[in-house]
Amino acid sequence: MSSYPNSGGRVTVVGTLNVDHVWQVPVLPRPGETILASVVERQFGGKGANQAVAAARQGARVTLVGAVGDDADGQRYREHLAREGMEVDQIASVPGVATGTAHVYVDPRGENLIVVDRGANARIDAARLERVLAETDVLVVQLECPLAAAVGALRAAQAHGVRVVLNASPTHRDFPWGQHAIDTVIVNEHECRDCFGCGPRELWTLSDAARGALLAQRGVANVVVTQGAEPTLHLAAAGRTSVPTYRVEPRDTVGAGDMFAGALTAERAAGRDWETALWYANVAAALSTLAIGAQAAMPARVEVEAVIVRESAARVARAG
Repeated sequence: MSSYPNSGGRVTVVGTLNVDHVWQVPVLPRPGETILASVVERQFGGKGANQAVAAARQGARVTLVGAVGDDADGQRYREHLAREGMEVDQIASVPGVATGTAHVYVDPRGENLIVVDRGANARIDAARLERVLAETDVLVVQLECPLAAAVGALRAAQAHGVRVVLNASPTHRDFPWGQHAIDTVIVNEHECRDCFGCGPRELWTLSDAARGALLAQRGVANVVVTQGAEPTLHLAAAGRTSVPTYRVEPRDTVGAGDMFAGALTAERAAGRDWETALWYANVAAALSTLAIGAQAAMPARVEVEAVIVRESAARVARAG
């Protein structure tokens, strides 16, 4: 069982589970180019499971709704998530189907290319969500899972009055914006433009009324935009917030976005204000880039809090 301190928030995640094959390469391959890997590792991944683990390591009580194959990888994955302290009864084992896989190529700068085979993730059943929504503070959904499952999850959450965090990644041109109430959308700069028709700078410069009208059109209350090393933005009808990132020298950026989403959700589920939650998530995401892999690199709450305390003390010292 997990030893991470409980944050008080109850989070349910609907999403994918993959076994990642991580290849460290001197450069990312170009079309038609053959590259020799220096190191190859197998790790647990998938956006849904990554975000669930990230939230659990920050102390949230987490249930994951997803699907694995009835193979050895699927069994190992369920055991791994149970050790992380989360509820795994709503992860289906699909007969005759392989657990999803991803091939991840990482260069020395931490940049990556990823190719995914959905496998059992194509069979995610959002109907399983009905069994746990009554005990959920926040539902997290990503668009890596089948669109029907994502939309079904949003529909169920709305019927039960549960707040929804949608990580609109990868973007989907057929996503039915405006048909469901979404508390928070998390996107990067490119996804922001795909989802809202304008980039973060344009959203930032809109008047509160104009921004509110645009978000209302999409059925969204809050937008969070990550911008790499640049400040993270929170945009809503009531105003806007810019929160600096925590600067590090990244070793591997795989999973950093999932770490951010999971940490932010855990903090919001626990009742933190936007500025506090965003700074916490920024630090957690930065720390996750200091090691290779997605879940393998995700920090525990105590590690994130140690950095936050140190940075707070440094700011006080500079001000004095």
